[in-house]
Amino acid sequence: MTLVIVSLLLYLVATGMLASALRADPGAPSGAWRVPAGAAMALHATVHVIAWNEIHGPDLHFFAALSLVSLGMAAMTTAVARRERVAALAVLALPLAAAMLAAFRAYGHAAPMALDWQQQLHAALALLAYATLAVAALVAVTLWAQERALRRREFHGWLRALPPLVQLEALLFRTIAVGFGLLTATLLTGVLFVENLFAQHLVHKTVLGILSWLAFGALLFGRRRYGWRGSTAVRWTLSAMALLVLAYFGSKAVLELILHRHVV
Repeated sequence: MTLVIVSLLLYLVATGMLASALRADPGAPSGAWRVPAGAAMALHATVHVIAWNEIHGPDLHFFAALSLVSLGMAAMTTAVARRERVAALAVLALPLAAAMLAAFRAYGHAAPMALDWQQQLHAALALLAYATLAVAALVAVTLWAQERALRRREFHGWLRALPPLVQLEALLFRTIAVGFGLLTATLLTGVLFVENLFAQHLVHKTVLGILSWLAFGALLFGRRRYGWRGSTAVRWTLSAMALLVLAYFGSKAVLELILHRHVV
């Protein structure tokens, strides 16, 4: 419990420091916030490791998975902020990670899942894919807000904390490309390692996951072939991400929180 509280406090401190730094210099905020952010994420990961040791197996129930995905988002946005002018994304990702860690701690541990190394690899790839594509969705929302403000000639102070539209758009598609690769690996390992992938309790997850993969693939093709950008890219990204959320967390919510059945 102590580790959780300290991690939550460090997340809040890091968010406050970053917000203050962005107000002082939106273009090049001080990087001091990364120290408490890094410590918070290290403790966040430690909480999960301890939980796995306590129950002698991986805990990937609904809130545990949410917590791990949010940890991945926080880590990615913090890392990217070192070389891109997107530190503002961490203002959203850090408190989200704190909230998901608190939810995980409040819910408690579920029974460990009997997963062999192949299924653990599949689960790890899935979590990485969801975290990466969730960051892409965050970038897409930021891109939409930036475009909207510029069209309306509403030059808010937060705009100076963001890179130019072209750079932000390039970051969006690089992130989607990485996430698409991870999602492809997730689906392939699912086919290879998960028994009866189209079983009744997995069919919705599988179908929605494939639809999301097709949507992200179509977006990358449209970008390369037709130069899709702007609002078109934002709509495709958010629609594909919505399918992915329904595929994994939607199905897990129904199976685990309502039907009390635990699956990967």
